[in-house]
This record gives sequence, C-alpha cells and structure tokens, in this order.
Amino acid sequence: MTGLSRSPRLIKGALVGVDIFNPLASVVVFQYNPNTMTRRLEARAAGGDGDPGEAQRLTGPPKETITLSIEIDAADQLAEANSLATTMGIYPALSALEMMLYPKSAAVIANTILSAIGSIEILPTEAPFILFAWGAKRVLPVRISSFSITEDAYDPSLNPIQAKVELSLTVLSYQDFGVLHPGHSLFMAHQMAKEVMATLNVVNSAENIVTGL
Repeated sequence: MTGLSRSPRLIKGALVGVDIFNPLASVVVFQYNPNTMTRRLEARAAGGDGDPGEAQRLTGPPKETITLSIEIDAADQLAEANSLATTMGIYPALSALEMMLYPKSAAVIANTILSAIGSIEILPTEAPFILFAWGAKRVLPVRISSFSITEDAYDPSLNPIQAKVELSLTVLSYQDFGVLHPGHSLFMAHQMAKEVMATLNVVNSAENIVTGL
C-alpha cells in the first residue's frame, strides 16, 4: 500500500466573512459538500405587465437566491481526540456561522456610548462582506437571508457534536454595491464568466447540430 488514492481531491464549498478590521472575520468550510443546491432566479423587469415596449427590458441582473443544507459533525475529530472537539464539540463552527448575522460587539458598545452622550445620528452597524465559494468558477457575494440549525447529538457536557444547517442566501449583484466596493467587481467578473460559458455552449450545440446532419 502506497497510501495514494486515485480519487480526485474534492474542492470544498465555503462561506467566508470578510471584515475591514479583520480580513477573515468568519470562515466556514463545508465539512461535507451538500448533494443538492437549489437556485432561483427572478427577472428584474423594467415595466409592469402590459407596458408597451417594456416587456423585454431589464433593470439589472436577476434576483438570485440559493438554498442548501450543510452537515457539521465532530465524529472524525472526536475519534482523533482533537482537543477543540472534545471540549466544545461543534460550537466553534456553529458560532463562526452565526457571527455572520451578528453586529460586532465593539460597534454595539460604541453606538451605546454615542446614544448615551446624545449623538443625533447613529449608523446601523455593517455586517461582514460574505462570499459564497462553490468551486473556482463560482465565488459570489451574498447576504445570508436566514438559516436554521437542527442539533442532532450532544456530548456528556451538552456540547452539540452533530447538526444540520438549512441555509438561505441572497446573491448580491453590482447594483447592491458602490463602484469601488470589491463586491461590484466580483459580481461583474462572475457575470462575464457566465457569458463566456454560455458562448461555449452555443459553439458546442452548433457542432452537435452539424455532426448530426
């Protein structure tokens, strides 16, 4: 036995939260890639139904939502006697995911102080810039619309050691960012890559038609 495997190295999906003051504010690499993912696209039509001349006009890229289920399990780490898993289970992984929806405690404290001294305008705190990574060809800026966590098993100290997370993501396009924000450029690159792939499909389809004649 050489210890080598013929199986290809699997690229894992991930959610990455980027903060200005903390480049990797929160990183959740999927332990197991989900077998299915549902994507829903809704056109951004310019006019209402029946508006003459507006039926084919678009105000921007479609609204896209992504739903998927991910599993988090400490079984492998517990078998290896991983110190973090044995003392905390999967709490750190769940916390990393949940923190993508929490305002930073430092910002909350600062706003509380500003409120106490009579500041007229207090800006809502900004969430981390979140990227959904699903292979090299699909890295998208997203907002976590919602998620639910079902904890399935616990250790003797009631730390969760197995859970399933149902995620609902809203894809953010260049319309959701300023021109200088990295999310603007990232989505434009994503759209342009789609255009290239769509062109390749047209060429491939044309070749199939010709060879089938």
